Amino acid sequence: MSQDIAIDPAYLLDVLQRLLETPSPSGMTDAAVHLVCRELAAMDIHFELTRRGAIRATVPGRRYSPDRAIIAHLDTLGAMVKGLKENGRLSVVPIGTWSARMAEGARVTIHTDDGRHRGTILPLKASGHTYNKEIDSQPGEWTNLEIRVDEPVRDRADLVEVGFNVGDTVSVDAQPEFLDNGFINSRHLDDKAGVAALLAAARGIHQAGIELPIECHLLFTISEEVGVGASHILHGDVAEMVSVDNGTIAPGQNTSEYGVTIAMQDSSGPFDWHLNRRLIDLCERHGIEHSRDVFRYYRSDAAAALEAGNDIRTALVCFAVDASHGWERSHRDSLIATARLLAAYMQSPLIFKRDHKALGPIDDFPPPEVQLDG
Repeated sequence: MSQDIAIDPAYLLDVLQRLLETPSPSGMTDAAVHLVCRELAAMDIHFELTRRGAIRATVPGRRYSPDRAIIAHLDTLGAMVKGLKENGRLSVVPIGTWSARMAEGARVTIHTDDGRHRGTILPLKASGHTYNKEIDSQPGEWTNLEIRVDEPVRDRADLVEVGFNVGDTVSVDAQPEFLDNGFINSRHLDDKAGVAALLAAARGIHQAGIELPIECHLLFTISEEVGVGASHILHGDVAEMVSVDNGTIAPGQNTSEYGVTIAMQDSSGPFDWHLNRRLIDLCERHGIEHSRDVFRYYRSDAAAALEAGNDIRTALVCFAVDASHGWERSHRDSLIATARLLAAYMQSPLIFKRDHKALGPIDDFPPPEVQLDG
């Protein structure tokens, strides 16, 4: 039976803050990759990188095949310069899917070929003194937004002179705030809080000196927000994969605000019946506050892995996030609960011994009563 690993809250929150302060919109994730690699190296966890920087780390176990993987994504939402305007401002499009309403007022950094420049995303009609009630009636659309750059520019020619170009990446300030009562307010908790929870779980295992029953890969992807996810970092020996991402706090949802949530289904379909029950059982054994939820407008790294043709059992565990893809809020207790579950899962045996083979007879396939009777 797996041990209940002590999760260090100070470490979890420290690495989360450092991640939040490191811009990593999809397509510009190198700095976050280096940060995570330093944390893995400090734990003596071997890792290797894909060409673009996705990380596959390996925590060895008594058995190396088949193995399992836990995955979280380093990339966040962001924006990109669409055009240089004659009024000396920049038109903008989103990186990833997020509402223009949540972009209004964001402080940003524009990453040009020659350096970084600061600015603010504003609606085209931003001043009530000028536009009166029109500031409230204009549609909340990206075509109604522009970046006011903090440079002495008056027109398009000035923008060119400073060094702005179409296609410059725009990172959005996270503006993290950690409250003494445990609440965490910040953009980009999706999925940097998941990365922090996974690193905290790995650190707990490392410090406890526990040998895992089977090898576990810690995967950190760099393009989940644009739909690629885990499709490019898995290898054929992985039998089980758990994604770590945000669960939404909203009416009609059943996400645990102070615990961990096991997603039973997202927009890509149901997760593995047996793997979900293993995770629920681990929560119950270790007294981890948890709930189950179903997400209608959501996909995770797991979907990309399955769409790429991987025949693996997948699950999704979630830390709580209110106002996802906007001004997000979570709670320390939810992140700790998520890390505790991940540490317990890493210590558990493979669900079925037969899964070490891609194909096998029906003789060792789970009998129907296992699923029908629970």
